[in-house]
Amino acid sequence: MAEVPWLVHAFGTRQCGALRPKPAGQKSAKSAGNGFAGTGHGRSRFLQALGAGRFPLAALRQTHSSIIYSVSRLAGRGSLLYQLAGNPLPGSADPSRTRPGDALITEQAGILLTVRVADCVPILMADRERRAVAAVHAGWRGALSRIIEKTAGEMCRTFGSRPENLMAAIGPSIRQCCYEVGPEVVDAFCGIFPAGEQFFHKVLATPEESRMALRYQTLFRHQAPPGHQAEESLSKVHLNLAAVARYQLERAGVPPGQIYVADYCTACRTDLFYSYRKEGSLAGRMMAVIGIRSGKWND
Repeated sequence: MAEVPWLVHAFGTRQCGALRPKPAGQKSAKSAGNGFAGTGHGRSRFLQALGAGRFPLAALRQTHSSIIYSVSRLAGRGSLLYQLAGNPLPGSADPSRTRPGDALITEQAGILLTVRVADCVPILMADRERRAVAAVHAGWRGALSRIIEKTAGEMCRTFGSRPENLMAAIGPSIRQCCYEVGPEVVDAFCGIFPAGEQFFHKVLATPEESRMALRYQTLFRHQAPPGHQAEESLSKVHLNLAAVARYQLERAGVPPGQIYVADYCTACRTDLFYSYRKEGSLAGRMMAVIGIRSGKWND
């Protein structure tokens, strides 16, 4: 994406481009969906470094949904207009209302689309021909409802984008090495996606866990399903959420060679990123941003 001169984009870290967690026992006023007021950690420096210090920030109250909004700027006003994707009714420009959703799209220059993550997957998309962009927040629930694939489709429907012209960046997120999930998640993905089983990896019990299982085999035998060994009952299943994101982008028609995956696990690298799985309520949020530069790039 760095080769596209009119594009501004970045994934934040906990050192720059992040929102701190709310102080314990303290109520903080929310600021139009951009986190908690006054908690921007190097946010101004982050935006200035991108040359987007004066861009209005478009943001949502993220709800792990498949809700998408198209964003535009009202002429002569600083307010942003949010139009619900697929909804023919007029959108809302009320700046005091934070809209629920998890993806934003625009073709207007001078607007910075933002999502906030702390383990979930941020996906940034751009159409090099139509000059349109998108920002997506995808946890396992959003991915299960195909929000990534739907956002690519909405860019095609709304802006006339062609899938072969789209490019995408899958940002830092919790990866397969650290993302243990329960059987209900496995069942849900395998029930919806034909390739569902490919998204999961079984992690066998460690030698110590196996040793304890054998030592207390009477206890563990009752926990294992009939016909299974105690060690199998101790195995864990991990989800590769980045692979789900790539799968949906490819299903939407984005060429594999135009999909970039940042090689960082937020849970492994808490020195660089916030991780809700590792830090819980102490985790802040990283910003992922994308926009279209104003001026000569749009002549």
